[in-house]
Amino acid sequence: MKSDTGTFLLNVPLLEISRQRRSMQAKTIIIAAVCFFLAVATSVAVQNTGEANLVLDGGKTGSVAFPHKAHQDNLKDCNVCHDTFPQEKGSIDKLKAEGKLKQKQVMNTQCLKCHRDNKKAGKPSGPTGCTSCHSK
Repeated sequence: MKSDTGTFLLNVPLLEISRQRRSMQAKTIIIAAVCFFLAVATSVAVQNTGEANLVLDGGKTGSVAFPHKAHQDNLKDCNVCHDTFPQEKGSIDKLKAEGKLKQKQVMNTQCLKCHRDNKKAGKPSGPTGCTSCHSK
């Protein structure tokens, strides 16, 4: 088809142009969704995991050096411990002060239980005696 100016126009049906435009929009939406997913996944992967080593208040028997990163590496699931107390500095002491966490509750229900279960199963385990963790 020739235009008024003597140049040739492409004879592309409007329906085909519309289909191509919808296809391009769908691809753009898919690409945007993938980018969003990758951004969220990356931010979750680099979340704050806390200090590698902590010192916990162990009461009258002395403080407890707690290898936090070693526990993270072995357990792989933060909720194993943080189901009992939140992931924030001082949360155990705060819950004890509020009466929501009994003295020795974390040690008896979390630490010793897990260490003893692992030891019985023949797996590497942490200490199971008081003086192995507490130091005055």
